[in-house]
Amino acid sequence: MNAPHLDVEQVEAANTAFYEALEQGDFEQVSALWLTPSDLGVDESYHDPADVGVVSCVHPGWPVLTGRGEVLRSYALIMANTDYIQFFLTDVHVSVTGDTALVTCTENILSGGPAPEGDDELGPLVGQLVVATNTFRRTPSGWKLWSHHASPVLTEENDEEGRDTPPDAHP
Repeated sequence: MNAPHLDVEQVEAANTAFYEALEQGDFEQVSALWLTPSDLGVDESYHDPADVGVVSCVHPGWPVLTGRGEVLRSYALIMANTDYIQFFLTDVHVSVTGDTALVTCTENILSGGPAPEGDDELGPLVGQLVVATNTFRRTPSGWKLWSHHASPVLTEENDEEGRDTPPDAHP
């Protein structure tokens, strides 16, 4: 078994690679970072590779996605509809127990959609704060994502009288 500090470094590197691949819109790399049936020693000729070794993903505001095919389709859709995305990770914490690792972090996301019609520039940039939990599993080819769960962080806004109120409390 690897030394604990080496495991933590390898998981941190896999987590960073995941976000970098998303930023670059590299679908092949994103796919390579998720568990496959062969990572789990499953013979794909007898099982649907999209459903075996169920991986899962929850994007903010989405239902739970299960199965490799469904999860990867969601990333293809996100990448196809996002012209620019950058993640600034804070509060990163890595915990490794045996062949399983848990990464919690805050995703400070800056993203931009398509430009307005006839404009060559990006559409307006939008910031979003999301907390995420990424679960990794050790495989013969390194640490792979098993589950990603991201939830939006509600921020408070000042109302007209200067009091802090939750964003959904406004009429």
